[in-house]
Amino acid sequence: MIPRYSRPEMVRIWEPENRFRIWFEIEAHACDAQAALGVIPKEAAKAVWDKGAFEVARIDEIERETHHDVIAFLTNLAEHVGAPARFVHQGMTSSDVLDTCLAVQLAQASDLLLAELDRLLAALEARAKEHKDTLCVGRSHGIHAEPTTFGLKLAGHYAAFARGRERLVRAREEIATCAISGAVGTFANIDPAVERHVAEKMGLTVEPISTQVIPRDRHAVFFATLGVLASSIENLAIEIRHLQRSEVREVAEYFAPGQKGSSAMPHKRNPVLTENLTGLARVIRAAVTPALENVALWHERDISHSSVERVFAPDATIALHFALARLAGVIEKLLVFPEAMRANLDQLGGLIHSQRVLLALTQAGMSREDAYAAVQAAAMKIWAGEGDFRDLIEADPGVAKHLGAAELDACFDLAAHGKHVDTIFKRVFGGG
Repeated sequence: MIPRYSRPEMVRIWEPENRFRIWFEIEAHACDAQAALGVIPKEAAKAVWDKGAFEVARIDEIERETHHDVIAFLTNLAEHVGAPARFVHQGMTSSDVLDTCLAVQLAQASDLLLAELDRLLAALEARAKEHKDTLCVGRSHGIHAEPTTFGLKLAGHYAAFARGRERLVRAREEIATCAISGAVGTFANIDPAVERHVAEKMGLTVEPISTQVIPRDRHAVFFATLGVLASSIENLAIEIRHLQRSEVREVAEYFAPGQKGSSAMPHKRNPVLTENLTGLARVIRAAVTPALENVALWHERDISHSSVERVFAPDATIALHFALARLAGVIEKLLVFPEAMRANLDQLGGLIHSQRVLLALTQAGMSREDAYAAVQAAAMKIWAGEGDFRDLIEADPGVAKHLGAAELDACFDLAAHGKHVDTIFKRVFGGG
């Protein structure tokens, strides 16, 4: 991922230094287990820890000749360890190192993603509670529907990210497995105890059955989970972008002193952060289909998955980490305009109350068909720019026959739309 959309703590997970450090630990812990079993001398295992080192540049130099990254690493390691290095990698295959390392890296990445999700959830909860009773118009198909509250809007997004967090916790658990099982996963040349030991030391669980690789359905679930989180980001980003439109202007991204919105038009304040998030969501979701396609490998292993993962594993996690942090910042500083929300509620002359009038008429004895026709007839005049919905409804003889002023007052009472907000908030955020 390009530096513009990268944060250093996530980038470090995917840098060669961290990768080779994990490789070294896998090999060294395997040596300890082999020594405990009597397969290699204990002095050799100790030498690996005492003398083991590597240089990224030297590994790259060796790989240019060997065309094999694990062999290049082992060769460089042997240059430091000396003769005892002949006992390193006993009974193991390259994928034992590569796949176990990837599991560690994805677990590390998950922990950073979960931390950013927690920040985002905290921001959404705080702003939702701040605007729990801030009335605004709800829209379906982009058209005014009925009143809701801005707090409810944010609470809905909070719930989506809370579900996403639960999925990521499960995906982290599923991806964090260790395979030290040898060439085709049969343990023919290595004891399963080695795998158990390495798994414990690396904070992983044992892969129940591997071939030469850890099954890629695990990775598919992981990256699909990231893809869903990206879609939740885009869902909220698009809501903010729509609400910031000049004709709506119910919310706006924070505009910092000195910030410029356009090289041509000095008045512009554009929703650039949420537009950026919409784009990043596309990048993250782009990893999902390749991850699904990586599940199908030839026999016990091929490397068609390898090049793909080397690209999208860093890119997807780095981009999502950046996007979550950016979205949290947007929510924390989001400008909210309750007066504009109220003005938009009144924009269509009371049409937002049409269902309550319809229901009141049916409760008062009018057939649903006649009630719908009467309410719709008045509503269509509003769309044509004729008058006020309440006035038109009261002027209808059929409506007047069933509903008096008090009943209509109840139909046009905005408070009715917020009467169960507390119930919904308790469902989402808990509490008594």
